Amino acid sequence: MIRFWLFVHLLGFTMWLGGGFAAMVASIASKREDRAGLGTVVRTQAAVQKMIIAPGALLTVLSGLVLTFSVSARMGELAGFSLALVVMQGAGMVGALLALMVALPTSAKLARLDPSGPGAAYFDELRQRQKLISSIAGALAMAALVAGALIR
Repeated sequence: MIRFWLFVHLLGFTMWLGGGFAAMVASIASKREDRAGLGTVVRTQAAVQKMIIAPGALLTVLSGLVLTFSVSARMGELAGFSLALVVMQGAGMVGALLALMVALPTSAKLARLDPSGPGAAYFDELRQRQKLISSIAGALAMAALVAGALIR
């Protein structure tokens, strides 16, 4: 059963980071778009956030919790827990919470706004927030990946 949860964990992590990289590349490429074209890019990024990044982050956290509880049940309370494991769990949890609780609602708001209409200033503000939060969540996910690689 551990192998199944490890597969789900790796699948979720791949979805989370892969979707994040796709959204980041789309954001970089959108610098050449006019204001009207930004709406399409933002709606696509919102779809990626909703269908790939958020489920991936959720799968990663849930399977990580199952794996943590199964390891602690087999090895005792804190036996076998290393600093790398704690860093992986902490960075992954905080990154996933940022992705689910801040980036997902922000992308949904962005997708509903007109980038060139009366709410253009709010659109730009939300886009900057999305860039910052997604960058922090992605950096935490990468830190969790590196820490996870150091465990073995």
